[in-house]
Amino acid sequence: MASSSSSSSSFPDVFSWIEKLPPIIQWKTEDSNNYSINLCPSSSSSRPSLKLSINNYNTSYSTLSIFADYNIPISLWTSKKILPTKSKKILNNNNEEDSTPILVSNFIEDVLKYCSNKYPSSPKLPRTAYSENALKRDIFNFSLLTLTFVVCVYEAPTDLRASCLEILKNELACAKSREVSKVLMRLMGSNTEEQWMRSMNLAITNWYSEIDPTTTNNNNTAVLKTPSSLFSYSRSTLGLWKVQLYCPVVAMDVEKSSGPSPDDRLIFSLNYHQLEGVIQLNYRVSVQEKWIQIMVNTDNIRCDVVKLLTEKLMKERGTGASEKHFPSRIALQITPTTLQSNVISISVSKSSENQPREIGVEKGIEASFEPPTAIGLHFSAGETVTTSLKPWKFEQSVYGSTANLNWFLHDSGDGREVFSSKPSKFALLQPKAWFKNRYSSANRPFTRQGGVVFAGDEYGESVSWKVDRGCMGRCMEWEVNGWIWLTYWPNKHRTFYTETRKFQFKEIVNLTLG
Repeated sequence: MASSSSSSSSFPDVFSWIEKLPPIIQWKTEDSNNYSINLCPSSSSSRPSLKLSINNYNTSYSTLSIFADYNIPISLWTSKKILPTKSKKILNNNNEEDSTPILVSNFIEDVLKYCSNKYPSSPKLPRTAYSENALKRDIFNFSLLTLTFVVCVYEAPTDLRASCLEILKNELACAKSREVSKVLMRLMGSNTEEQWMRSMNLAITNWYSEIDPTTTNNNNTAVLKTPSSLFSYSRSTLGLWKVQLYCPVVAMDVEKSSGPSPDDRLIFSLNYHQLEGVIQLNYRVSVQEKWIQIMVNTDNIRCDVVKLLTEKLMKERGTGASEKHFPSRIALQITPTTLQSNVISISVSKSSENQPREIGVEKGIEASFEPPTAIGLHFSAGETVTTSLKPWKFEQSVYGSTANLNWFLHDSGDGREVFSSKPSKFALLQPKAWFKNRYSSANRPFTRQGGVVFAGDEYGESVSWKVDRGCMGRCMEWEVNGWIWLTYWPNKHRTFYTETRKFQFKEIVNLTLG
């Protein structure tokens, strides 16, 4: 896992700080400066920091404000008005007087405002989000942390932005934040989750656009690279493992590229997209007389490359939204991380490829007469062999107690794996090459939006492990490692540039034996 994923968060507990403040009527004008808290402390007393303040307007209402603490403070964000309660406290455990739901909705709504696809209504979390004080505190602090990150990208002065973003991205990637994020995503619902992640990854992409590319090497902690816990999370429910993926293209490593450097407009279009994916695996536990059998099979694997900006902006500043990467390979490794010594055997259900080949042979003779420099006729003979192949090839293999699942996209012209090859210059010039106008072609190996779906109807082969029956009733932990390759070959834009990027993730899931 990336170094940014620390074990705990040091972002201030703003919720508890506000909760402990005295009632507003006890505030004194001369003490107003005390009602602020550091969000990103400065490394030097001479440098400004990022702070949150509570502003009271004659006890009629209050607001929260994120500001840069210069000699003359610069306001970066201000909340909606918070009306006073009977207790005159901003946060209160009394559900009827608690302003937490209003503020959390405000935080979420303002994060979503930075997304190019505007959300039609104000998002509201269910009551269960505020039923426990600890959960309420965590959701409040995490949603504020996310808002602070997004606001810092777009609103913070240049001399403050870089140092604060470095702190905030580490806080977002820490273990505590990732656990709260999972809960918040579930409470928001899938539609709001997508908008939230597109807003976050658009901010990350814009942040990358400011970083000097000559400094973005592997030792530079100012950039986010995969694997990072920011770009994936997992859930384990009865009979199902689910891994959700959201990664901006700019955070993916370039594995290979060829051709002259792309022009600025093409770079813009390629960069302002993100990978959205779902890995859903069904599992079934079957207790036998002498062992326990665990069967895992593909339910759904979906990968899409989605634009982060409007179509209009992609055309104005780039080469359009259709100039983008496409999935060219997906690889999964499923490994039991606990009770490994109790694994008796592992079996896969798909044989190595041995399908019959459809071969057509076409023979022809051509003749030509070329006076006056040549005498007589010139003859040539040719033979064409055609083979029928599916564009996607699926393979299973085993290494130790690890099951490997691989999906490869093959070039329909020459049969080569796309992720590890490049098209010839001749193919790049051909308007009828399979990758040209690839999202509208009848024979496209993608959905019309440019994604892929692997479902159980064609890729439902299972992998099974046999485990010692003595493990009955125990919880078994599994590691799902994954890699997704995205490839760019020109669609409508005229260029010889091609590239392949790789996204990597690692998630832990579990099941109970019995």
